[in-house]
Amino acid sequence: ALHPQELRSRCFWRGVLAEAVATLIFMGVVLGASVDPRPLAPALAGGLVAGALACTLGTPQANPALTLALLCTRKLGALRGAAGLLAQCAGAVLASAVARLVLPDDAGLVTRVSAAGTAGQALAWETFATFQLALAAFATADQAAPQGGLALGSAMAAGALAAGPFSGGSMNPARSLGPAIITGIWDDHWVSRWPPWLPSRDPNVGMG
Repeated sequence: ALHPQELRSRCFWRGVLAEAVATLIFMGVVLGASVDPRPLAPALAGGLVAGALACTLGTPQANPALTLALLCTRKLGALRGAAGLLAQCAGAVLASAVARLVLPDDAGLVTRVSAAGTAGQALAWETFATFQLALAAFATADQAAPQGGLALGSAMAAGALAAGPFSGGSMNPARSLGPAIITGIWDDHWVSRWPPWLPSRDPNVGMG
């Protein structure tokens, strides 16, 4: 249910600001590490910064996929969830714009389906990686910061390493949306954007 009175709460706006700042920091770290062509650097960077953010900013999702999961399970209010999604996208776009100015080229910004497999395989690995990340986030929601941050960061790094060779290992629609908006490159963007519980619109999925 919508509760407009939430808009008057400082706690509400602190949470929204935390989502924007956390997504900005997460994106900045991952995009910087993605300059390295090897998959290990962005995977470790993403895992480390996810764990650090969980310990310092009060477990923000910084990920539309996790926010949508909380909304679907009614663990997050509709107004808070919608505001969080907008904040996450804004933080991702801002981080991508800054990264494009300071990085040598756009190669590390955009997540792409790898030549290692088909588009269907990329979707399968991205779905699996996002699922295990969401599972870790739900399981550690009530744990103390050090333990929860370690589990969440480990799940992020593991998912990126597993799915990276196929889909880029985004596990975060904001990670793919921000650079796509800034660069105008939307190739295979549906793999990270399209909700994994819905059938894909891409005609190649399930073929090959």
